[in-house]
Amino acid sequence: MQTAAALTMVRDDTFFLKLWLHHYGGLLGRENCYVINHGSGSRVADMARGCNVIGIPGDPHRNFDMKRWRMLNNFVMGLRCYYNHVIVGDVDELVVLDPEAGSDLFSWLKTVPTNRVLTPLGLEVIHRIDVEDERIEDYVLGPRRHVRPAPHYSKPCVVSVGTKIARGGHFTQYDKLHTPQHLYLLHLKFCDMTAYSDAMDRRNAVTAATGASVKEAAIGRHWFAETRGEDHEVFAGFQALRMQEGFEMGPLRRHMHRSWAARGSTGYWAFERAETDTQYLLPERFNRLI
Repeated sequence: MQTAAALTMVRDDTFFLKLWLHHYGGLLGRENCYVINHGSGSRVADMARGCNVIGIPGDPHRNFDMKRWRMLNNFVMGLRCYYNHVIVGDVDELVVLDPEAGSDLFSWLKTVPTNRVLTPLGLEVIHRIDVEDERIEDYVLGPRRHVRPAPHYSKPCVVSVGTKIARGGHFTQYDKLHTPQHLYLLHLKFCDMTAYSDAMDRRNAVTAATGASVKEAAIGRHWFAETRGEDHEVFAGFQALRMQEGFEMGPLRRHMHRSWAARGSTGYWAFERAETDTQYLLPERFNRLI
């Protein structure tokens, strides 16, 4: 059995795909990276050379998320036959290991028992446009150092057991919660205002092509133009988040465990996703990690 594979699905999001490929391709080797190319775009195929690229049709569909996660579920379960761990998520989500652990993610995964689901703590990298002028080229962390807690992105995304993953990747039917101390999921949607605007233009076009409203479609609300707001105001608003001293994430993980419970009668398990109005400065040891 190989140690780990990474799996994502992407449609024309080349800014985030570049970061995803640099991160997982460097850690796991491109031969262990699986990119589902929604729409079989040539730019995605060219960028992901050396990975396992799977082209699929890109026709607009109002049940996009349901179809996508049904397929990802099946891919994850298939890859488990050949890998101890499968990391699955959106192209703008990267699992990282705090350098304080004294290891890289791949080496650390070699030591992690199988037959479980790992849930990294979700942190959203935010572009503080008032103080961060440097453009993102090869690395995000360094030019961007601010993060806000994102319980919505504390996803059960490192899978080594047979289970079902819910639409969006937010829940599984695995009934135990494993939140390793140094493991994080960094959500990059807001890491750069220009990249955000470009990505939202594309996603708004996808939802418009379905002809469905927010209530009629199985697609995240954040993909719809009517929920978008004004981009500059969104990023300027990050200044109002309360800056916290230090980088102590233990209380956030403990809250996850205290509220862990079955999600009704769905078969899924979850913790309470309490939103906060806080932000943190990442320690310098994270610079150039992604």
